[in-house]
Parts: sequence; C-alpha cells; structure tokens
Amino acid sequence: MLGKLAGESPVIRQTFDEASKVLGYDLWQLCQQGPAEELNATEKTQPAMLVAGIATWRLWQERKGATPVIVTGHSLGEFTALVAAGAIDFPACVELVRFRGKAMQEAVPAGTGAMAALLGLEDADVEAACAEAARGGGVVEAVNFNSPGQVVIAGEKAAVLRAIEIAKSKGAKRAIELPVSVPSHSSLMKSAGARLGERLASTEIRAPGMRYLSAVDAQEHSSPDEIRSLLVRQLSSPVRWTATVAALSAAGIRQVVECGPGGVLAGLVKRITRGGDTQTQALDSPENFTTAA
Repeated sequence: MLGKLAGESPVIRQTFDEASKVLGYDLWQLCQQGPAEELNATEKTQPAMLVAGIATWRLWQERKGATPVIVTGHSLGEFTALVAAGAIDFPACVELVRFRGKAMQEAVPAGTGAMAALLGLEDADVEAACAEAARGGGVVEAVNFNSPGQVVIAGEKAAVLRAIEIAKSKGAKRAIELPVSVPSHSSLMKSAGARLGERLASTEIRAPGMRYLSAVDAQEHSSPDEIRSLLVRQLSSPVRWTATVAALSAAGIRQVVECGPGGVLAGLVKRITRGGDTQTQALDSPENFTTAA
C-alpha cells in the first residue's frame, strides 16, 4: 500500500508515523509487511485506508494539485473527505475509525455475516432478490449501489447465499461472495451505529471548509450536527454511490481525483458517467500522480 509513493516524498511516511502514535503500533510496517490476516481485521483495515487516503491527499497538496470544489467518499472514504475538508482533525479521526471498525466487528458474531457483489442486474431486481431471500428467514439487503449493474448485498450468511442463487435465476452475470464477515451498511450494524454516535458526541466536528457531498443521501451538508447524524446513519444505510456521482455531474464536476490505494472509485465513476466528459485520476502510484492545472 503506497510503497512506491513513499519514495516520492517524506509526507507519506510522516502521515503514517503520525497515525502510528495514535494507534500504538507501526501502521506503515503492518501495511508493507503484514501479516495480511492482521491487516484484514476491520479495526486495523479502517485506519489503514483512512491514513492512505490522507497521505495521498497531503502529497497532492504538496505538489500544488488543484483545490477541490467538492469532496465526497465511498463508505469509510467519507471520513477521509471530512478530514481533507477540515471538518475533523486527522489524529481524532484515526482513533474514531479504529473505534468504528471495532464496533462493526463486535456487532455481529464472527462467521455469521456476509457480503456479495451482484453484477448485471437492475437495482430493483437486486432488491427483489433480497426481499425474496429474506422471506426464507434472516436479513439480507442491498447495501452498495456502486454503479449501474453493480450492487453489493449484505446480511446474515444464509440469507445472502439464498439471495445469490435467486439473483442468478434472475439473470445476474456474476454473483460473488466477498471475503468479509462484517455485513457493512446493513441493518445489522445499527448497534454499531449507536456506539459510534456516542463517540461522535464527544468528537469535535466543524463545518467543512469546502463543499461536502454525503453518499448516504447524495446531498450536500455543512452542519456539524447533520454530519454526526449522517456518519451514524451510514453504518446501517446503503452507500448510494451511483446517485452521488450523478450529483457531482449535475453540479458541473468534470474532473474527479481519487485519494488512496487502488483506483476502484475512479473506475466506478467512469462506468457511471460513461459517454460523458468526466476525467478521473487515481493517486495510487508515481506514474498516476500528476497534478492538474
């Protein structure tokens, strides 16, 4: 994760070192050397993703990259967006997302939750498959509307597996169970949301210094109290990424820069805006890290 970028500027390692002091362990070493099973624990994955995003954001600033008109994020990425916008201090957010990951992991017994990606179906067909599967017992819901024809479902494992089979019978091109045990953004996360809300009550949140678009409702928000409420709702509400990107397009955004490892969101933006003139840039390697005018 960002191994090559670390050679471009000290700011990458400095950002990880700052987070390590908060966490009490060497986050950079964990990301670079593993072990993978430890890094894949939700309470460690979430700080790693936040820090990677902020490290690349800081390098973008150092390179005099364009100042964003608006910021947003997919799931955990909303925390990165809020730090970038000056709404939450970085050290406080590192501790906050560690707590968030721990609360999510503890909300559902290990091995009982599941998530799956369904490809090639309309959103309504995915929701119908979930409803049909849930009638057989258990919770399964559409939780990530990532792009047209790509929806992630989550819930109790048995119900998710039934929904996969139903989706296939409805013509899904692919139905892939994901290697996770936490059913993120499903109603099973409501207890985690309640715990996060208690922690957020004592976390300083300021009005963002730039426009902030939430993927919970694909709307802009600036009130600290609204942001607290959204971050709680987010845990048990779908990520409406397709609608969020559509809102960016409607606001006149034609260049999207993704901060963090990989280029998943840049790829989704391309799929959602297919045929449009939106340009994407993923800041995940020295080769891709060029600044815009």
